[in-house]
Amino acid sequence: VQLQASGGGLVQAGGSLTLSCASSGRMFRGYFGAWFRQAPGKEREFVAAVSKGGEFTYYADAVKGRFTISRDNGKNTVDLQMNSLRPDDTAVYYCAADPVRVCRAPGDCMYWGQGTQVTVSS
Repeated sequence: VQLQASGGGLVQAGGSLTLSCASSGRMFRGYFGAWFRQAPGKEREFVAAVSKGGEFTYYADAVKGRFTISRDNGKNTVDLQMNSLRPDDTAVYYCAADPVRVCRAPGDCMYWGQGTQVTVSS
């Protein structure tokens, strides 16, 4: 499955952005979806994940209550709604997917999209 992330940009602190991850595969419903991010000089870190049917979601403590992950299996997309953005949310955001397990660590995810830059100014 090929993943394409989009929606990044420059936003002021307190603002919102929505990232979208589109899959080329028609059976995207067979994959757990996730978002990770990597800030300069830091390791890639887990942000959020969603189950195959979208009924279960998982969040890193740093984004809980501010970010919402969702999916539309009819459109083969996994979105990340980001609210109350802070400068420390600045990073390249990557979408990922795995057919077997919820990927909450980079090594868990079989498929990756290219990153999309999110920059939050203070």
